[in-house]
Amino acid sequence: MARINVPRTPIHTHEGAVAKRINPEMQLRRSVMSCLLWEKEFYEGGEDIASRIISLIPQVKPDKVAEIAIEAREQMKLRHVPLLIAREMAKYASHKGFVKGTLARVIQRPDELSEFLAIYWKEGKCPLSAQVKKGLASAFTKFGEYSLAKWDKAGSIKLRDVLFLCHAKPKDQEQDALWKRLINNELKTPDTWEVALSSGGDKKTHWERLLKENRLGALALLRNLRNFQQAGVDESLVEATLSKIKVERVLPFRFISAARYAPQLEPNLEEAMLKCLSSQNKLHGHTVLLVDVSGSMEDKLSSKSDLSRMDAACGVAMLLREICEKINIFSFSMKLVQIPPRRGFALRDAIVDSQLHSGTPLGEAVRCIYEDRNYSREKAGFGFYGSRPVQYQGQELRPDRLIVITDEQSRNPVPNPVVGKGYMVNIASNENGVGYYAWTHIDGFSEAVVNYIQEIEKAGLR
Repeated sequence: MARINVPRTPIHTHEGAVAKRINPEMQLRRSVMSCLLWEKEFYEGGEDIASRIISLIPQVKPDKVAEIAIEAREQMKLRHVPLLIAREMAKYASHKGFVKGTLARVIQRPDELSEFLAIYWKEGKCPLSAQVKKGLASAFTKFGEYSLAKWDKAGSIKLRDVLFLCHAKPKDQEQDALWKRLINNELKTPDTWEVALSSGGDKKTHWERLLKENRLGALALLRNLRNFQQAGVDESLVEATLSKIKVERVLPFRFISAARYAPQLEPNLEEAMLKCLSSQNKLHGHTVLLVDVSGSMEDKLSSKSDLSRMDAACGVAMLLREICEKINIFSFSMKLVQIPPRRGFALRDAIVDSQLHSGTPLGEAVRCIYEDRNYSREKAGFGFYGSRPVQYQGQELRPDRLIVITDEQSRNPVPNPVVGKGYMVNIASNENGVGYYAWTHIDGFSEAVVNYIQEIEKAGLR
């Protein structure tokens, strides 16, 4: 009997465009690289995203799963989803052999030892697998007294519990003595800002001492700018500390949040954010950057955050502005708007204020980029931009590369890049997307996005 080929049912984005079918590895990557674990997004619930990640892990080769977990932690600076991935890997015989090495890489703070066990026992307490014990033991040896004391928080799972469970072996006598102090609750109290302020006394005095002694990490410094103001801390001292900040582990949008609480420090924050790019190579040629400012981009990164996906998009745009040799920047929602070539926070303001945040006709926006300024809806065959010509200035665009920053939830089909390279930067964890195959697809919203583009072009890849 002849076999009949039944066409597969099309899949769609949440806005209705036909989405691209991708393999499980690519699905796992797009679900992970922008995932703040168990946090709701605009279109999907946090539990749904986590369940999809869990279901995809056994479908992907174990070495690739491990690579994704490590990249999420080391490049995208995500803390919780790599721990979930390691936990799920421990369930499968095919993946268990990669658990030890993965845990040793993704656990970069002592409290993540306890957080991993909380995830491991989320569905009920059970024995730790041998590979999990080895991974936790390997990670435990990385931490000194200061970090152990700082992150040994009160809770149902303490660091001493993890130490007993994984049977870690100290590297030397000094570490052996340290772990005995941990077990006996005799660690030296760390000189952190939390400890200093909880001890009472004048907050201004505490803050200024911590700043002078460089006791605040980058994130603590950014998050406490408003507290400095309320305590009356010498602003010149804050400025001096910002000039020495180490930004390697700070996501670009964190500076946007900090500037909201301390707008008078924007120049200092801007300098700190951009200085990490001073040694990076330029992207040669002509770049066109297309930034999604649709309504879904206003959604918060997490329920506890005051930052949106648009903030994340603007953070990446601010970085790209610095390394591109020649760049034209546009926003799109219900029209295409050319953005003035500003830098830093001024560019963020120009993008956000460029138009109303409404629909997501990504397909038509991409078509318009490659056409001249008289490109109209009649020519495109879509009606989302209205009957008048698309509103942007300039000559016909034929860029060397088009970079789109979006959550990919287009309401119309997205064409392939016409000339040059096409990069679709996805900053959400939605199940389906559009920018694959002819597009180079990149998931996430850290500065690693910029590094990835540089490496692709350096290697001569498409």
